[in-house]
Amino acid sequence: MVDAPDEFDHPAWRTAVGTGVGYGIILVAMTALLFGLPYLLFTVLG
Repeated sequence: MVDAPDEFDHPAWRTAVGTGVGYGIILVAMTALLFGLPYLLFTVLG
């Protein structure tokens, strides 16, 4: 019988998870810059 944890310990899984986390961080940063910063500027200056 195949041991399931060994099957998912392949470096490709870590690469896929790292890619997803990296894209998530970039998405949050871009959302904050493109929507949060203008909102703050209009709130403070307006």
